[in-house]
Amino acid sequence: MIEITCLAPLASPARMKSSTRLPLRVGVVQHRWHSTPSILRAELDEGIERAARLGATVVFLPELTLSRYPADVLPENDLTHPHPARPRPSDAAEDLLTGATFRFAAEAARRHGVCVHASLYQQAETHDGSDDGLGLNTSILVSPEGELLARTHKLHIPVTAGYYEDKFFRQGPDAEDAYQVYSPAELGGARLGMPTCWDEWFPELARLYSLSGAELLVYPTAIGSEPLFPDFDTQPLWQQVIVGNGIANGLFMVVPNRWGHEGSLNFYGSSFISDPYGRILVQAPRDESAVLVADLDLDQRRDWLTLFPFLTTRRPDTYGRLTQAIDPSAPLGDQAAVPREVRA
Repeated sequence: MIEITCLAPLASPARMKSSTRLPLRVGVVQHRWHSTPSILRAELDEGIERAARLGATVVFLPELTLSRYPADVLPENDLTHPHPARPRPSDAAEDLLTGATFRFAAEAARRHGVCVHASLYQQAETHDGSDDGLGLNTSILVSPEGELLARTHKLHIPVTAGYYEDKFFRQGPDAEDAYQVYSPAELGGARLGMPTCWDEWFPELARLYSLSGAELLVYPTAIGSEPLFPDFDTQPLWQQVIVGNGIANGLFMVVPNRWGHEGSLNFYGSSFISDPYGRILVQAPRDESAVLVADLDLDQRRDWLTLFPFLTTRRPDTYGRLTQAIDPSAPLGDQAAVPREVRA
């Protein structure tokens, strides 16, 4: 496991007012899945220990931290016509507070004296108490005392070949409970949002977190090859979108991904941390376990959004169509909405 660090903040090019805040030192662990649970936990624990030794206050882990990625193939049990003798996807889900992931994160947090962020397949029930065979994709933050500080459900769910997550996970909560920003004392008051993977592609999500005052977003991620297009490497596009959303919203982006072959997928690692100016502070390789540690000068958000005031020059009076559902018969947009006549 290699270590890649940026242990002093880069200069803030747009700084006009001195910062009085101490840098937030964060860690990321990039790992590969192992079929033997003890080996998997040992690799993650080693990464957390290395990050803590380098002074990280919080360590971020990839999506579905302790699990093999489940959605590379369709589940055996078709939930539209369930079969009682076949396992349902949610049979692999775990309780939020008593399951293996929280226990691992809490024990590691206490052992190494840091906050630990992890991700799990969470058991869930519908409002009427019934079970639809689906669960929730949930990220959690645990304190050095082993207590739950924050949790967020994945909002956007992919549906494409190799990533059949709609057959495993429900969409996260509606707007009333979405886009929560946490500011735990353990992180020195840093304002943190915790979306997950597919969420990272949506500019609306990063903007809403920014409007709520978030300073950094962490996206636990499981992304790699495309089974229908094995020669198409999406890694550069994935990274560009995340970094671009960070620039447009004055956000640090923390992105832990896994690596290695699992079923029909080859995960491409490349975990990274970027700043509001779009600079990559640290980045892992595609095919190796790694620990990333970087110092974040959180007032760079203030500096950049003062020079380029994207939030205050918005035109929400023109954005109404953004909240309209897309017509399934026109997945590329409503061509009829294009003006037919240009007036002077």
